Formats: sequence, C-alpha cells, structure tokens
Amino acid sequence: MSDSSELTTFTGWAATTAGAPLERYSYDPGPLGNDEVEVAVEYCGVCHSDQSLIDDDWGISRYPFIPGHEVVGRIVRMGAQVRGLEPGQRVGIGWYKGSCMHCTSCIEGSHNLCSTVQPTIIGSNGGFADRVRSHWAWALPIPAGLDPAMAGPLFCAGSTVFNPLVEFGIKPTDRVGVVGIGGLGHLALRFLNAWGCEVTAFTSSLSKQEEARRLGAHKVVASTDSDALNAIAGTLDFLLVTANANLDWTAMLATLRGKGRLHFVGVVPDAIPVHVFNLIPQQKTMSASPVGSPANTAAMLEFCARHQILPQVEMFPMSRINDAIDHLRSGKARYRVVLDASK
Repeated sequence: MSDSSELTTFTGWAATTAGAPLERYSYDPGPLGNDEVEVAVEYCGVCHSDQSLIDDDWGISRYPFIPGHEVVGRIVRMGAQVRGLEPGQRVGIGWYKGSCMHCTSCIEGSHNLCSTVQPTIIGSNGGFADRVRSHWAWALPIPAGLDPAMAGPLFCAGSTVFNPLVEFGIKPTDRVGVVGIGGLGHLALRFLNAWGCEVTAFTSSLSKQEEARRLGAHKVVASTDSDALNAIAGTLDFLLVTANANLDWTAMLATLRGKGRLHFVGVVPDAIPVHVFNLIPQQKTMSASPVGSPANTAAMLEFCARHQILPQVEMFPMSRINDAIDHLRSGKARYRVVLDASK
C-alpha cells in the first residue's frame, strides 16, 4: 500500500508453528508512537535468520509472528517526535528497529550494541506484510542511485559485512580473506574489492571459483584443503568468516600475519576450539560483531551508491512467500531472495 491513510490492522504472512508454511495473518499494531515511522512495504528480503526463527532453530521464537527484516518501503505515517525524515520518503529497515537512545552505547553511536535493542522480528512483527513500524533512527533513507528492488538485503547482510571494515579500520592495502561465498560473503567480496584490498575467497566448493572472481576475489582457496591453507600461511591481515560451518580454525588462524584478526559474522554451529598459544606469539585476535549501527549502515548505503554495489538477488512475489522460503531452504538461492509486495 502507498497511501497515507491510517490502517487499524496490518496484514502479512505469519509463522504459526515451527517449520510450518506461513499463513495470512492480521494484527492490530496499536497507536503509532511519537518516535515511530510507519512504512508501506514495497520489497522485503528473505534471510536465513528469517528461516531460523520460522523453524525455531534458536529456541526463542514466539508464534504467531510475521518474519521479514530486510524491508524497503515508503513512509506513510510519522509520529510527532520523528526527525530528519519526510512522508513519502523511501527507507529501509533491517535486523533492528529500535533502541533505548539513552544508554552509553546509544549515546556514543553504537545503537546496535544497546542492551535493550529491539529486533524487528523477535517479539515483534516484521516486513512480510503490507506495513511495518520502526523508530525513526532505524529507518534509513535509500540513496537515489540504488535500485530499491534490490536494496533490501543491504540492511542485514550488507550492514553485517560492512560493519567490521569500519570498526576495525581495514585499509585498502590490507590482504583480506572471506570465508563462505553466500548471502553475506558475496557482498563482502564486492565491498572489499571496491575498498581496494587484495581479496581471497575461501569456499568449500571450488565450482564457485569463477563466480568468486567475478564478485571481486583476486584469489580462491579451498577452505577444506589443508595443503592449500598451508600454502597461504602468514599472508592475510584480516579473515572474515561469513559461513555457518565448522572448519579447521587453527589452520584458518595460521593464514594470518602478525596482529591479524579472525572475525566472525556467520554463526558457526559449534564452539571454536582454539588454543591461546595460537594467538599470543603473533598477537592475533578473534572477534565477532552483529549488524552495524544506523550510522555505519548509512555509510554503507552511500558506499554502495558510489560504487554501484548491490546484492545478487532472485525475485519472488510476496504471494509466493512459501515458495521463496523453500527455495532458500534448498540451498539454491543465488544469493539473496527478495519479495515484491505488489504481487
């Protein structure tokens, strides 16, 4: 919907039990908060995190709920305290849609680290719907140079892999590896290539070698080949793990130079067995991070507009949401799925 009329109910596609097909669902959103914007959804990405919550993989899902946290749409209503936005403006909303705005993290600009940050689809309803709401600070304007039909995944996958480049001061002269060429990894390759880095892609499927190079990798290494890993030992400054897989983390750490960092944005299944003596001698670091702050996400959007970086997407009508989720579950998505709310 694109008009500014007040809706007393929002309608979307809800998960009602773990793993079941999504069903049509309507709910009363209540009064619009003073600091909230109401967005008429135009497009919404389908992320693996949506699937995880639909299936209750993390044990925190509360049914029924409407998934969808890579939202693109236009502002149709604004609370009295909204600042810096206008009715009709096209914005995006990602994994988070609100934070307290007064804690130390929020005050210093790290709203994504707020202890009471509000996820868009945990304990709330998201963007597989006609409308969604968020705090105005988390509704970010989309630069005119970006195709709105493809921009949704930037607000989750894009922000997640861009955030550590800013937080850890990655330099254009750095040699950077990306583990996993999927929804997050394919964007990381594009970002790092445009950033000016020498980029090495690590993949368990060397059939993706040419595709990885097309996406921006200068080199491709088999992530499960110990000889290939040994051959590049001590060459990388930063290794970004986007894959959700268990790997030989000692061997991965060995690819780093002194002061190198092994950084996780993918949720690997098991605990990471690494001995501290693999870190101490060359002052190596292991770390992890969530989706970026509103400021870092806005910077990412400007970077993407400047370099014309967009995710590789497959489009589905919103009415075929269950087909889209099945396609994601099959592992065949290349590399993000986006729903068109007009169909």
